[in-house]
Amino acid sequence: MLKVEVVGKNGFEPSNSNKEYAVKKLSKLEQYFEDEGELQARVVCKVYPTYHKVEITVPTKNVLLRSEVMEKDIYAAIDCSIDKLMKQVRKYKTKFKDNSNKDGIKEVAALYEEKEEVTPRFVRDKQIELEPMTKEEALDQMELLGHDFFVYLDKNTHKTNVIYLRDDGDYAVIETKTK
Repeated sequence: MLKVEVVGKNGFEPSNSNKEYAVKKLSKLEQYFEDEGELQARVVCKVYPTYHKVEITVPTKNVLLRSEVMEKDIYAAIDCSIDKLMKQVRKYKTKFKDNSNKDGIKEVAALYEEKEEVTPRFVRDKQIELEPMTKEEALDQMELLGHDFFVYLDKNTHKTNVIYLRDDGDYAVIETKTK
């Protein structure tokens, strides 16, 4: 049996429909574990100005499943987080194929087709011309471009810096220095 705890953080209180949705989606995991007894899942929902974040943790006796997803909609974040967990189950199943029944994981392919693993690769080199600007101007440029980071030449220090959007919705700057 799967016991699900759904909690909110950062001022977000999950509604009953949010909780029911998470429980319904997580119940799909239950069938992949044998002899686990009572499975427990913790779903943490957070809200930020431009997105929702969902973190799901499912500790089992053989493996810790954990996913963290940011989406504009809470339901989409839950769906994507469950998909990540399923990917972890598939990876674990493949890694320990010979011992899958012993380790408590049933066949996963029944509900989810095996997705081809894609290894990340470099697909493009890009050159940019750095213009001197303040971090406020760099932030404006980053937001205009719709990116989550921006490289610029600091107007005061004349060093290359990177401004970026943090997971918590705030901004930060990486300042470079030379040896």
